Amino acid sequence: MNSNNPNEEKICALYIRVSTDAQAEEGYSIPAQTEKLEAYCAVKGWKRFDLYVDGGYSGSNLNRPEIQRLIADAQAGRLANVVVYKLDRLSRSQKDTLYLIEDVFLPNEVGFVSINENFDTTTPFGRAMIGILSVFAQLERENIYLRTRMGMLERVKQGLWRGGGNVPFGYDYDQQQGILVPNQDAETVHKIYDLYIQGYSTSKIAGILGLPHERLVSNVLGRRCYLGLVTYKGQEYPGCHEAILSEETYELAVRKMRERSVAHAPVKASHLLTGIIYCGCCGGRLRYQKWGKAGFKLVCYSHDPAKAHMVRDPDCAYEPVWSHQIESIVLGDLFNISADMRSGKEADAFTVIDPVAELKNRIRQTENKLERLYTLYAEGTDDTLLKVIEDTKQALASLRAQYEQEKEDQASARRLALIWDQVAGIAETWPYLTDLQKQTMIRDCVSRIVITNERVQIFYTFKESGGQQKSA
Repeated sequence: MNSNNPNEEKICALYIRVSTDAQAEEGYSIPAQTEKLEAYCAVKGWKRFDLYVDGGYSGSNLNRPEIQRLIADAQAGRLANVVVYKLDRLSRSQKDTLYLIEDVFLPNEVGFVSINENFDTTTPFGRAMIGILSVFAQLERENIYLRTRMGMLERVKQGLWRGGGNVPFGYDYDQQQGILVPNQDAETVHKIYDLYIQGYSTSKIAGILGLPHERLVSNVLGRRCYLGLVTYKGQEYPGCHEAILSEETYELAVRKMRERSVAHAPVKASHLLTGIIYCGCCGGRLRYQKWGKAGFKLVCYSHDPAKAHMVRDPDCAYEPVWSHQIESIVLGDLFNISADMRSGKEADAFTVIDPVAELKNRIRQTENKLERLYTLYAEGTDDTLLKVIEDTKQALASLRAQYEQEKEDQASARRLALIWDQVAGIAETWPYLTDLQKQTMIRDCVSRIVITNERVQIFYTFKESGGQQKSA
């Protein structure tokens, strides 16, 4: 450069980028790019240059330290030219490429050269072709992303884990096998589910088990991977890894999560019947209310104008009753049922029937029937069989729909069996339970209690018959 050149004091920026995946790629290493860029400067006679090297950075964005330094130097008027080995070294994003050329280089009179494509932005043709090639650079990036997603889908279809980070608590990732392997925290996963089913909150579970925060408990609850499944893009696939939980335990916890998702105001565990007591006069909910020094009464929300959204009938005829009297009636009835169960009087009152198994058997029978009908139709010319085949296909579709619906509630029978066992031993275990455990057991056994002044109706979760009527 001669002394009359206004850019004499400016330097040429040689920008080099290698991504982590291209470190060993021939022609893209830092030394290889440096050699080519310095040779180009020698040919051009540019003796003042500086290297800007981003090692191990993706070209999908501009969050790179050296490209940021280059931008700052260009805007400060320190650069005459920017030279790269190939356009995608600068960026793989069309938007970022055009931003650098149109908003950083050209306004600050900085020339841009890409050796591989032989383009120079000092010419109109060069500026036009840079825009076209930047489109193809972005297209290649999107194709890489698509190929990655397709490879991931094939991976999970084979039952392998997705890889990378976000390994579920209770597992380690075995890179060689590509699967999850239970670790020493697997037992903690069991304890999290057991405590949650017993009625403990996520924060209390974290405290009991010494976990760092309740968010960890929330992340563990409801994850299907603990059943030996791999989930990807909303679809589930059988995994090759070992399941930590039984389906029964998982479904019981999920049922608890659904029940707790219904918004309720914070309640005391000592309020045994909170959430399951209703007014027999207006149908509204009842709540515990402090009544002097004598204790609590159950009052109807319809008598509380401050809770307008809870009022069913402002003229409700319900009269408040002492909570301990209703609790005694409910417990007395449960203890009587427990005694009857132990003596065998209720032996035939409860039978666990698995509707999923029944429907699966009927589906199998209907599929066999349909197969026989197709065989008969293929062997003959009886067109009346077509109507039978169509009816059978519709029946099969209906059975399959019922089957899918029942699968969502497949834990119901198991849950009722567990409740049945709870009721059988409730009288013996009751004195040793905490307030929270007592409240949880009552909620498992009783679906609702309807109080109409002197009359109490108890509806149980484990009986199909109507509520038990008692006098207060």
